[in-house]
Amino acid sequence: MATYSRLQKPDTMPSEAPPHIKEHTVNTLYLGSGSPRRMEILTQLGYRVVKLPAGIDETVKAGETPAPYVQRMAEEKNQAALTLFCETNGAMPDFPLITADTCVFSDGIILGKPRSQAEAIEFLNRLSGKQHTVLTAVCIHYRGKTSSRVQTNRVVFKPLSSEEISAYVQSGEPMEKAGAYAVQGIGGIFIQSIEGSFSGIMGLPVYETVSMLQDLGYRPPLSALKP
Repeated sequence: MATYSRLQKPDTMPSEAPPHIKEHTVNTLYLGSGSPRRMEILTQLGYRVVKLPAGIDETVKAGETPAPYVQRMAEEKNQAALTLFCETNGAMPDFPLITADTCVFSDGIILGKPRSQAEAIEFLNRLSGKQHTVLTAVCIHYRGKTSSRVQTNRVVFKPLSSEEISAYVQSGEPMEKAGAYAVQGIGGIFIQSIEGSFSGIMGLPVYETVSMLQDLGYRPPLSALKP
């Protein structure tokens, strides 16, 4: 299991919001994603989450490998969401802005979200009976600093029959999921073993995300609990 990270300061944005801008409450996060799974993970941790999704071009560049690709996606999503917030509010957000991207890597090919049922079937046939890699990149902007990290997992699928694949695709669950399956859903029955983080495969690795927030100076959810 590998982790890649970098910390940078943006060149074009002010370092922090004016002191009179107070959008919400302590333990609030902005989530630059429409993913209900990432929302669920952060909410379960005790954060108040405000959605701030912004679309980007997710095309893989020629020769791009999985870790740089997901890290670039998470960082570009963060920049797009940050720009949208600043244009809308005229100031930087008071609270951390989190974005993430997940991809599946199998047999030298990056598998994103299937664009059709036929592609979902193709993805699942590729994963059947093999080990593949799931990478999730997290990018967080807070008070003028941007940190990003890639978390890596290994997953082994059982051999899948054509009937299982067809029924699963017909359920609709594989669509809008990297690699055409949901580890927390019906797709979980196909998984023989996992090495890494369940939440990372789901789309937002909890340990890495909270560690990054702490490194940027934002309190962890436990600090809000009363003895």
